Amino acid sequence: MHRLEVTAFGPFAGTEEIDFDALSDAGLFLIQGQTGAGKTSVLDAVCFALYGQVPGARNAAKGLRSDHAAAGSAPRVVLEVTIRGRRLRVSRSPAWDRPKLRGSGTTQEKAKVLLEEFEHGGWAGLSTRLDEAGDQIGQLLGMTAAQFCQVAMLPQGEFASFLRAGAEERRKVLERLFAAEVYTQVEKWLADRRAATGRDAAALRAAAESIADRVAETTGAPPPRTAVSVPGPVPRPRRGEPVEPDPEPFDDVEALPAWAAELAGQHQAVRDSAEELLGRVAGEVDAARAAYDEGRALAEANRRHADALRRREILQESAAERSRLTARLDAAARADRVLPVIRNLTDRTHHAKSAHDRAGVARSRVGALVGPSAAEDVLAKAERARRDDIAALDGKRAAAARLTEVTAEHHRLAEELERLEPEEARAAAAVDELPAMVEEQRSAYEAARLAAAARPGAKAAVDDARRRFGLAQRRDQVLAKLGRAEDEQRAAVDAAQAARDRFQGLRQARLDGMAATLADDLRPGEPCAVCGSTEHPRPAAAPGGEIGEEDEAAAEKDYEQAQARREDASAAVESLRAERDATLEDVGETGAGELAAELADAERALAAAGAAAAEAERLEAALHRAERELEQARERRGELVQALTANRVRAGELADEQDRLRAELAAARGDDPSLEARMRRLRGEADALAEAVRALQDADRAAGELSAARAEARAASANEGFRDPDDAAAAALDDEDQAVLRDQVRRFDDEEAAIRSALDDPAVKAAAGAPAPGLPGLEAAVELAESAREAVGTAAAQARRRCDRLAELRAELAAAVRAWRPAAERHRVAERLAGLASGKSAANRLGMSLSAYVLAARLEQVVAAANERLDRMSAGRYALKHTTDKSAGDRTRGAGGLGLLVIDGWTGRHRDPVTLSGGESFITSLALALGLADVVTAEAGGTEINTLFVDEGFGTLDEETLDEVMDVLDGLRDGGRAVGVVSHVAELRTRIPAQLRVTKARAGSTAAVVV
Repeated sequence: MHRLEVTAFGPFAGTEEIDFDALSDAGLFLIQGQTGAGKTSVLDAVCFALYGQVPGARNAAKGLRSDHAAAGSAPRVVLEVTIRGRRLRVSRSPAWDRPKLRGSGTTQEKAKVLLEEFEHGGWAGLSTRLDEAGDQIGQLLGMTAAQFCQVAMLPQGEFASFLRAGAEERRKVLERLFAAEVYTQVEKWLADRRAATGRDAAALRAAAESIADRVAETTGAPPPRTAVSVPGPVPRPRRGEPVEPDPEPFDDVEALPAWAAELAGQHQAVRDSAEELLGRVAGEVDAARAAYDEGRALAEANRRHADALRRREILQESAAERSRLTARLDAAARADRVLPVIRNLTDRTHHAKSAHDRAGVARSRVGALVGPSAAEDVLAKAERARRDDIAALDGKRAAAARLTEVTAEHHRLAEELERLEPEEARAAAAVDELPAMVEEQRSAYEAARLAAAARPGAKAAVDDARRRFGLAQRRDQVLAKLGRAEDEQRAAVDAAQAARDRFQGLRQARLDGMAATLADDLRPGEPCAVCGSTEHPRPAAAPGGEIGEEDEAAAEKDYEQAQARREDASAAVESLRAERDATLEDVGETGAGELAAELADAERALAAAGAAAAEAERLEAALHRAERELEQARERRGELVQALTANRVRAGELADEQDRLRAELAAARGDDPSLEARMRRLRGEADALAEAVRALQDADRAAGELSAARAEARAASANEGFRDPDDAAAAALDDEDQAVLRDQVRRFDDEEAAIRSALDDPAVKAAAGAPAPGLPGLEAAVELAESAREAVGTAAAQARRRCDRLAELRAELAAAVRAWRPAAERHRVAERLAGLASGKSAANRLGMSLSAYVLAARLEQVVAAANERLDRMSAGRYALKHTTDKSAGDRTRGAGGLGLLVIDGWTGRHRDPVTLSGGESFITSLALALGLADVVTAEAGGTEINTLFVDEGFGTLDEETLDEVMDVLDGLRDGGRAVGVVSHVAELRTRIPAQLRVTKARAGSTAAVVV
């Protein structure tokens, strides 16, 4: 992290800027302040900028905006950070209720974000969408918000709870950090799979049993009962009911197809017997029906002969009516050929009357113009006269249009004249005033230009003063670092010497105890490797305990590491001394305060020269503007005088043309109000005269057509045998009436043909003299035979249906059993795997679920990483141990494997974490948190977190333990990592000089960086 800026966020009412670059240079820095000042809120702001949420339970609280901020101040967090080599700036605002711009009350402002990247010397926008910005940051960090808070912000109090928690609570934390949901989902999937395959197998088994029940129902046999399908004891019968024996149970579904095959064979034999009997009864039915059909045919022939004779007598009585209908249809057919001519006569009559009426109306309309009885030629002559007048008036339209244009132009010139005269007066005044103003601007510009000439010298003085001031600051920083480095060098020398002494002492002690080492290998009755004797009366013993080769090697390794740290410290001191000498050679012993004052004086001189230069540039621009204004005013005045002269001359010309055109149009208009009105009147009269001429011509044509139509109608009627057109019209019939008559005539003809056909039929002639048959006896014989066949056929059909149904059900049963077999096998596999993954199967010897097993492996890694630091912080006394045993409160099967114990090296006993004191809990929790941070970082793809925060807990430590903890935290700075300690412990203020001080006040908290 480089820079954090918070505005109206948490306890900060205004805008606070935190320079993390300055804090990170020190490696270890302290975030200190009173309780409630807002130390943790700084971490909240960092997490909110990256993820849009704050750590822990505080994220559930609504409203991140400061209660101390001004009413309209928007909450905002800006964080500049480098992730995987990319310099990013995140600006994020939470949702908040701002005052309405109009009226009272508030309105909600939506959450906003702006993600930018520093490229090519400037900030370039990447995203303004909340989800998109979150995805990009999450992909770069490779961590969720919970993982980041656990890795980068070791949270206040959470790891003491994690240390003392039960397996289930510890599991929830580890699942959140290590994304073990996939293994939980595998457990759930396997459980769902077990249930699904069980349902599938049970459904397929039930389907097979259901088909077997239908087989039993079809055959009337007792239903089968599989051994595993009986859900419980058979209910006892009520008192008085007969006790039915239970059907013989089957061992498995596999036996059902054989049982169905046996039933099918029995019913096939019944079907064959019924089919044979049905064949014999069918022959008897056919013979009885043949005799009955022959008797019915003879009786029907006798009836048809008698009916034909009766109908022939009735037809002979209707001969007169048949003749009348034929004559009426003939007259109607002749009238149909005359009707078109009659209809044309009627149409011509109506048309002639209508034309005569229109001619009368048209003549009355023009009676006032040419007289009520004017002939056709008089009307045509009057129309032509008016058309000629219209053509003459049309030529005057150009003069009317020109008069309109002249009037408009004259009016425009008058308006232009009113506008130009005041403008010309203003231009004349400006020409008189501007020369004095130009001279005044020129004098001021020359004075400012002389004052700005000192700017280059002032700039050089500022650059030199700034360079010397920077060197003085660097000199002071180097001196401070040199003091610390010399202290570290002395400590490293002492540590290296102590490690060397310990290593040499162990080596000498091991040489002195070499005989004891050889004595350890002696066995009774075996020869000594030195003297060869098989008796060992007094084996040597190591004085003061055994010193092994591993102890010597470890001491040698410690010495080598201490020596390397000594060499590194010496190199750092030499480098700082060289840098100190270089800065002293340039700026000497002059204090940074004195050089800062010189820099301030030089900057003020430069600012004054810069102000003078800016004023000279402004005055130069103003002078140029004044000169341009004077020149433009002179040009404008000349243009206005010329325009006024031309305007007045043109106005006189237009007035003369206006008078001439008005006189010409008045003569052409006559008594009409306007030229257009006169033309409209003449055009209307001409149109009315033309309409009257056309109406007279139409009336004459219609009268001639009517005479021709009358002659044609009389001739057509005579040709068809009618006296006149009226006689022909009376004989006409419409199509519907003619159709009725034709149907009656056709019925007479059809009846005559039917009677002739019936009497000519050979069967009817033959039956005329034959005796009547005995039909009731023949019909009774047929019914008796059919009743017997129906009874046998029903039995045979029932046997066929039963056999066919059995064949279908056997096929379904075989398919159901085949489908059940793989389903049952799948269920057995799923049940075995689900029990193994859930920890509820006897095959799972640990009794751990899959997710707990995976998390236990992660917890082993965390414990291993935590013990590296806990050993140092507890001076070798404590170590954590992961155990798969369940604690007393973890009764859930499959929840084991996440236990933690503390090994006390002084007593050799395993302790429950709840027995640790407050300080011991803190160092153990801190070691666990740092170990978890290492493992989560590796899990997230190795993203290096170079800024780490440790939040509170130092007040529970004694001075010696605090030294060990601070050494561990100091070791976290390896590789350039910066560590921020959040605490209000007073002793840490003297131990950690680089500090971020958070101060609370009634109006809100403030933050200041002190390095």
